[in-house]
Formats: sequence, C-alpha cells, structure tokens
Amino acid sequence: MSVKFESETVRTNVPEPRTRGPEMRSRGPDTRPRGPIHELAHDAGAALTKGGGANGYLAAYLKQLQENPLRTKMLTSGTLAALQEVLASWIANDRNREGHYFTSRIPKMAIYGALVSAPLGHVLISILQRLFAGRTSVRAKILQIIVSNLVVSPIQNTVYLTSMAIIAGARQFHQVRATVRAGFMPVMRVSWITSPLALAFAQQFLPEHTWVPFFNFVAFVIGTYINASTKKKRIAALRRKYNNEARGTSGRPEDYDRRGY
Repeated sequence: MSVKFESETVRTNVPEPRTRGPEMRSRGPDTRPRGPIHELAHDAGAALTKGGGANGYLAAYLKQLQENPLRTKMLTSGTLAALQEVLASWIANDRNREGHYFTSRIPKMAIYGALVSAPLGHVLISILQRLFAGRTSVRAKILQIIVSNLVVSPIQNTVYLTSMAIIAGARQFHQVRATVRAGFMPVMRVSWITSPLALAFAQQFLPEHTWVPFFNFVAFVIGTYINASTKKKRIAALRRKYNNEARGTSGRPEDYDRRGY
C-alpha cells in the first residue's frame, strides 16, 4: 500500500505535458520570416543603436567634438539650419515658383548656421562655462541660468534676427533695425521659457562639451516651429492680398509677390 500510495503521489504532483498554447508560443523566439521592409527597419535600428557602443557613431561624434570642437559645431549647426528651412517649408507648404521646396534660403541658412551661429554659440557658452567652472551649488546653477537668459540669449537672438533680415533681403540699416525691434520680444519670450529648462537639463545630465550641440538641437526644434508658423502666416496674408487685389489674374496665390524668398 505504501508503495502504491507513493507512486500515486508522485504521479499526481508531476504536471502532464501539454502542447504549447498561443501564450507560451508568444514567449519563444520569433522565427517568422521577415520581409524586405522588416529587414530594412532592422538594419536602420541597428545602425542607430550602434551609437551607444564604444565604437558607435555617437562616440565618434563626441570624440570629434572634443578634438575639433569649433569645426564639429560649425558642421552641426550648418546642417541643422539648412534642414530647419527645408522642414519648415514642407510643413507650411511654402514652395518657389517652380513648385520646389529647395529655395535660395536653404544655402543661406546653412552659411548662417556654420559661420555665424556656431562660432557665436561656441564663444558665449565657453565664457559662461568658464565663469561657473567648478561651481555646482544650487545657487550657482540658478545664477548661471539668469546670466544665460539676460546676457547670452539677447545677444544670440539679436544676431539671429539681424541675419534673418539680411537673408530675407534687407539691405539698409533701418530695415534691419525694424526687423529686430518687431521680433526681439516675441523671440525673447520663447527663450525665457525654453532656455531655463534646457540649461537645467544640461547642468544635470550632460557633459559640458555636449552643451552646444544640445542647444543647437533645441533651437532646431523651436526654430522649425517658429519658421513654419511664420511661413504659414505670410502665405495666408499673400493669399488674402491676391484675392482682394488680383481676382481677375491667373496664377497661384503662393506665387504672388515672393520677394526675398
């Protein structure tokens, strides 16, 4: 009896084998065949995530940023400035007379980003970092944010508005001054909202040699939004003017008086 009881007990406690259900199959390796789209997405993801490794793209970029800081920042800023113009034109559906998004503003924006914005940001951020080098207290960080918003941002925004006026076709001093006066406070309000958040994030999480590219990326996102919004407003104004003054003429409203673009 004891032997029979033991054997029954053992058989009772051992689970019966069963076929793998949908839930168990979902936990195993995915052996389904991949199509060309899946393979392309996999290769793209692998190329992007390679940046986290010691020999990845991100590590190579940071190495160049340390060895050749100004040149790397110039290439980064010039590329982002040109891409910003293309992306804003596409969002606003702002095309030239031939129906293309590639306008004369794109190489001009690239030149501005590489030869004006990047060197200026390099110098200003370097001075700011030297002023607060080794000071990690909360008071020092707050003071750094204040100096950035009251000194660095006004200089950068003034140079930006001046450059945009020249790119848009302003050739006289009063035209440039009018552009700076009209756009200074709206741009500063945006800077006063975004700059403290970006700088606080950089202070907490980023090494100092990556600050300028990070700020370039933040400026790229904000600048694309502002640029696209400005283009939409301009196109809407041109369309209203076209409808009011040239109802009997032929052509697209977008083609009416596009001087400076």
